[in-house]
Amino acid sequence: MLLSMKSRARASVLLGSFFFSLTLTCTAHLGAQPAADREEWVSLFNGQDLEGWDIKIRGHDLNQNYLNTFRVEDGILKVSYDGYSRFEEAFGHLFYHQPFSYYRLRLEYRFVDRQAEGAPGWAFRNSGIMVHSQSAASMGRDQDFPISIEVQLLGGDGSRDRPTANLCTPGTHVEREGALVTQHCLESTSPTFHGDQWVSVEVEVLGGEKIRHRVNGETVCEYEKPQIGGGVVSGFDPAVKQDGRLLTEGYISLQSESHPVHFRNIELLDLTGCADPNASNYKSYVVKPDASRCRPK
Repeated sequence: MLLSMKSRARASVLLGSFFFSLTLTCTAHLGAQPAADREEWVSLFNGQDLEGWDIKIRGHDLNQNYLNTFRVEDGILKVSYDGYSRFEEAFGHLFYHQPFSYYRLRLEYRFVDRQAEGAPGWAFRNSGIMVHSQSAASMGRDQDFPISIEVQLLGGDGSRDRPTANLCTPGTHVEREGALVTQHCLESTSPTFHGDQWVSVEVEVLGGEKIRHRVNGETVCEYEKPQIGGGVVSGFDPAVKQDGRLLTEGYISLQSESHPVHFRNIELLDLTGCADPNASNYKSYVVKPDASRCRPK
């Protein structure tokens, strides 16, 4: 009888160990994300220098970094004006060298210090992310803003409501619910961020179909059919401004608009790629299939 009880106890321990091991295995499999679902974000900023980026500042030649406006310090991409005596409408943009069509872009930004002397009042704590932009090389020497869609970044002044991730349209228009929007700027539904805190912004760009702005993970603005048209841009080459042309791809740039601003964690998820489940690099989140990118298993 004693031997039988020991045998049963041993069997119970072995059975318990088996089920515990099985539970761990199942949990591991359930918790593991399939390779097809893993998002492959790529950093556009190496945290060390401006490699891969082009500079265009109004009144200056391509890649002339006037008064060291754009710089990298402590792993942060900074827009600075400590070398300026006056701003003199030296609006600038830092362009990533490669165009994109379907993608998600995310970054963090913060406003710091004082606005440059002689800058317009509307540019206080004001910067932007330009998408579907013309290239830096195609801009005129005295052009103020690239023809593009602007995700306007605003910081609070300590009292008034100033939402961020708004839409502005230098040389462009968009549509909402089938109607053409010709107003230059549209406010988002984001909260106001006072002080020098970091704010997370994401832009989802779906070719010429739709664009969404998100702030700290919440969608705050969306619209359709970005296209060339309208004003609020000067000094451009008329051959570039083909009014009515749908914007399906373009460059990304960060703005220098007279107020010091910092950027970090600039990352992009390409939504164009292999949508073939039989390929080794199949991605379930691809929106724009491109069979030429698929690789055999």
